[in-house]
Amino acid sequence: MLDIFHNPGEFVARCDQGVLDPNCHADTQKFHHGIGSLDLLRAVRVSRQKRRPLSLNVQLPSSLNASFCTAVATGEHDAIEQYLQRLGHEIDLVGCHLDPQQRVEQFHLGGGTPTIAHLQQLMSRLRSRFNFLQHECGDYSVDVDLHHTDWSTMGALRDHGFNHVSIGVPDIDSDCDMSVACYQNPAPIHSLIDAARTFGYRSINVDLGFGHAWQTPDTFARKLTTIIELEPDRLMLFDYARPPRRYRPMIGDRVRALCSQDDKGAMRQICFDQLDAAGYHYIGMGQFVRPDDDLAIAQERGRLRRTCDGFSRHGYCDHIGFGLGAISQIDDLYTQNTDAIERYQQQLDRDQLPTSRGWRFEAGDQIRHTVMERLACDQELDIRAIERRYGLIFSRYFSSVWPRLEQLNRDGLIELTERFISILPAGRQEVDAICSLFEKDSGDARH
Repeated sequence: MLDIFHNPGEFVARCDQGVLDPNCHADTQKFHHGIGSLDLLRAVRVSRQKRRPLSLNVQLPSSLNASFCTAVATGEHDAIEQYLQRLGHEIDLVGCHLDPQQRVEQFHLGGGTPTIAHLQQLMSRLRSRFNFLQHECGDYSVDVDLHHTDWSTMGALRDHGFNHVSIGVPDIDSDCDMSVACYQNPAPIHSLIDAARTFGYRSINVDLGFGHAWQTPDTFARKLTTIIELEPDRLMLFDYARPPRRYRPMIGDRVRALCSQDDKGAMRQICFDQLDAAGYHYIGMGQFVRPDDDLAIAQERGRLRRTCDGFSRHGYCDHIGFGLGAISQIDDLYTQNTDAIERYQQQLDRDQLPTSRGWRFEAGDQIRHTVMERLACDQELDIRAIERRYGLIFSRYFSSVWPRLEQLNRDGLIELTERFISILPAGRQEVDAICSLFEKDSGDARH
């Protein structure tokens, strides 16, 4: 049987361990410095000509929360202001090349939690450049930090149009005095979920990490139980061995030890067992959702897509990223901003976009991407549709994958015919690894 939880170098690597970056869901290993700001500007102008809808992603630095706490004491408040000024300049440089009538159907604000004043400043700049939708027509989401967000911030975010919220449950830190009791305390999470429901957010996501040395399967199971009792709409589970960017330790912070592979595997299985019993549906990439959630409904209707921003109902949009390390995706082009704050600021001070690297799909990349996306999002793949679209014979093109698919079929994880690949209930936990089989296969160029 295929195991999606094995170490790097074994039969298949998990999609969130070395293949895909959990921060952006794009294959950043293929990114190179031959792609620059001119490539992005050309793509943006094509988007303007075609007037395609937009998905915006604004990245605030992950150290923002700590900076707010120490700004008064250290005099670093100006550094926060300077970053936001450069971010505003980047928004202007890109926005002037887009049509003001292009609809912003999806928007995500990620990273640190801004103050209300900084939020007002940022949103005013964005709304001056982009066509945000009214009456809850768009999917506008925000990441919030558990220990730096209160009811007033939640209300302000809602007033600015955010209707999806993702609450981060942090690792034990100085705020908790290294106490496991703090980690197990559901009161702060409960308070923010109550705030989100009071203010009418459409969905509530909770991020939860596992795999640190101080965690045991029992303590993790209890923590997950307390989260499930709060009934969030979505849960994102991630491995501390490779956390999303906003959970990675700041420079200078000590690296915390990880638990054993056996304990980590047990915690992963606890995720599936408890969440399945609670009625959550696993989409992939660590994302669990309730059956009535927007993403679950989109999957049922065949409208779910997987983009550089993760699973989405708006895969047809052009994705534009702003801020440190932000990724943009337009047609076959990916670009990424520098994640070095000094270079980010220097480039914008020269009126240049901070694009540092990227990648452009080739024909074979597009085929693999389509196969992986449809299999992940639909839990099945129409083989004949792929053959007609790309003019190939599937079993020959993926000749090295086909025997593995036959083995998965014998193991009862998928149903394989000449016309379809369907992921069976027993294989739902393995969807990431099944998809990554195609990422590892280069395809047969002779078809």
